[in-house]
Amino acid sequence: MSQNVTQKLIKDHLVEGEMTPGSEIGLKIDQTLTQDATGTMVMLELEAMGIDRAKTEASAQYVDHNLIQEDSKNPDDHLFLESAAKRFGLHFSRPGNGVSHPVHMQRLAKPGKTLLGSDSHTCANGCMGMLAMGAGGIDVAMAIAGEPFYVKMPKVWGVKVTGKLPDWVSAKDAILEMLRRHGVKGGVNHVFEYYGPGLENLTAMDRHVIANMGAELGATGTVFPSDDETKRFLKLEGREEDWIELKADEGATYDVHDELDLSTIGPMVAKPSSPGNVVSVEEVEGESIYQSYIGSSANPGYRDFAIASKIVEGKHIADGVSFDLNPTSRQMLIDLSKEGHIANFMQAGGRLHQAGCNGCIGMGQAPATGRNSLRTTPRNFPGRSGTKEDSVFLCSPETAAVSALHGKIMDPRKAGFDFPQVNDLEQPTVDTRLLDEPLPFEEAKDVQLVKGPNVASIPEMDELPDELEVPILLKMGDDISTDEILAGGARVLPYRSNLPEISKFTFEIVDDTYYDRAMDIRDQGGHTIVAGANYGQGSSREHAALAPKYLGMRVAIVKDFARIHWQNLANFGVLPLTFTNDSDLDELEQGDVLVFKDLRNKIKQSNQVEAEVKGKNKTLTLEHAMSERQIEIMQMGGLINWVKNRLNA
Repeated sequence: MSQNVTQKLIKDHLVEGEMTPGSEIGLKIDQTLTQDATGTMVMLELEAMGIDRAKTEASAQYVDHNLIQEDSKNPDDHLFLESAAKRFGLHFSRPGNGVSHPVHMQRLAKPGKTLLGSDSHTCANGCMGMLAMGAGGIDVAMAIAGEPFYVKMPKVWGVKVTGKLPDWVSAKDAILEMLRRHGVKGGVNHVFEYYGPGLENLTAMDRHVIANMGAELGATGTVFPSDDETKRFLKLEGREEDWIELKADEGATYDVHDELDLSTIGPMVAKPSSPGNVVSVEEVEGESIYQSYIGSSANPGYRDFAIASKIVEGKHIADGVSFDLNPTSRQMLIDLSKEGHIANFMQAGGRLHQAGCNGCIGMGQAPATGRNSLRTTPRNFPGRSGTKEDSVFLCSPETAAVSALHGKIMDPRKAGFDFPQVNDLEQPTVDTRLLDEPLPFEEAKDVQLVKGPNVASIPEMDELPDELEVPILLKMGDDISTDEILAGGARVLPYRSNLPEISKFTFEIVDDTYYDRAMDIRDQGGHTIVAGANYGQGSSREHAALAPKYLGMRVAIVKDFARIHWQNLANFGVLPLTFTNDSDLDELEQGDVLVFKDLRNKIKQSNQVEAEVKGKNKTLTLEHAMSERQIEIMQMGGLINWVKNRLNA
């Protein structure tokens, strides 16, 4: 039977379940990726589980998020991560080496393999003919330990690509067009697979741009074939031997069909405050800007920076504009310097920052209050930039550079000069000296973990009670992101290895009284929250599940969940339930008390449970989507307890 690329990848790695959309499957994971904002917890989980050595073909720990060293917390954690990488047999990418996704693509990604990362944009490496997926840290820890990754079998959304991008239009505009069509939850439980003659006109790094923001579509992953372009890229990186051809069979079919004619796409912009709020650039032309920001994992390639450099060459940015350059890998930064692009940026008035995630995750470069920021980053959720009441627009490097020159959002096609042609370098820099190789096991087993004063062990998790009486501590609407549940940024993420401290920031963007109110009743049975659709969209950070759990959240009840956050809640023993009748959310009020009885048996016997609204003569019928394996994990209080139980047995 003819198969598409996604089906081939899944079939080759299927260890449990059947390839029936919606059913749970277990996949063998070949590679893992962790970064410092989430990897600290992964390393603590490996320690808690008693894991001896990574069982994957390749696992890498990157330091790219928490680079600001305003005190000892971040550098202490860097030393901890370096020691953990040595102890457990992982590659270690040192601070300054670059953002995990493009560095992994350059150095470790292999066509035909699976990659699981504790960062939602791990899907970017689907550009290499991989099945690359984001997940919570504990799922990645399990994969490092050699366990399968469990996920619902996705449908495959085939996108036939034709044509060629016009001048002043780039791959970022192509993925923004997909978001304009389908929104931030249109791709839930799907893998987007791109195929067709138009792929000949997209470089490997163009494909990275498109695959990266598959996360914003809510997709399980994005897959491109491994073809001559993939081979060309690997050859430039000195890894041609890692290439294999991987294409869809003749006659392969898809569950959903779409077509993307590159020649018809124009410059696009996502307005505040959602990547799905996409319009053509003409609709927002003339909006004044305070900041124009180029970089991040969503536009990490040499061409993305070089085209912006050529646009501003010999010119100067408008008065009052902060022109921020965020290089994404050390290799690429060296090439930009050699080719004179850094000099172009500096003479134009640019501000150069270190190679890393930086402003994308709110680590510096926060915009001024009440001013517009134009960014090539993948997300513009409220407060993500580091400014609580921010106004962030997403766009391509071309739009960002032309707009910086004029001080307002501008259609780059109206720049007033010829489009500068930029190609990939024929001999890019290849430098692996800041990517440490794993230590041999005999040497690694004697390494001691280096724990600074900010590293705290994960607290014990109790089992799911049979009866619960919990107040609704928060009522929220649709599209609540993990940035709103637990913010990133320089104030918060330095506490990523200290759960009691990081929990103090929980839901502060939504309600800054939540922490105190949760602590007041934490030892009295805990609480629940209710919300609308697409709850938990965005980052994979499991702290957004762990911190509410630490504060006593027992149940989360919403219209529907984003995939990774749903899985994180289940992994840490927070019962994820959905309304069978969406109108029930409207009738509930903050402060209502829900009563659950015989809960442990009910979730095992049926996918429906009931909750009485105390004092209101109303009963809610709610649903869960957990598998038998997840129910067992839930009853034990979470995945760590489940693993410990297995190891002890």
